[in-house]
Amino acid sequence: MRYYRVHTADIAYATKQPRGIFTTVGKLVDAKTVTEEEAAEYWRNRAYFEEVLPVPPFYETGNTQGAVTWFKDTPEGNSIWEQMTFYRRIAAKYGQKLYLSERTELPGEVIYEDDFQVAIINTVEDGKTSTRECEGFPGD
Repeated sequence: MRYYRVHTADIAYATKQPRGIFTTVGKLVDAKTVTEEEAAEYWRNRAYFEEVLPVPPFYETGNTQGAVTWFKDTPEGNSIWEQMTFYRRIAAKYGQKLYLSERTELPGEVIYEDDFQVAIINTVEDGKTSTRECEGFPGD
């Protein structure tokens, strides 16, 4: 199976891994970098994605293990990425360059999995992850 993650080059404090697209855009909203209209649109999008994309339970306890999520190359995982146009647009508008990391093997130790994603700790650094600037849909 193929796994992919969309992120920036910034390393997140909590995970010690590149900051994912959801967190990147959330930080722009928190910093009041976006317009009021964009912030309102962010909260609508966030509510939608929290409803349709399962929120791994480790977030309820502050993600103390430092897990990161990777989309699975499944109809469910790919559908979520296709729907994330707001996040891609805001990241681009505010100069947040996105990268796509992909693997055909699990990227680390799985602590959570659903139809859309896997949550990983102990990310492997074995040279089997390809990373490139993110343009369009993963796999294009």
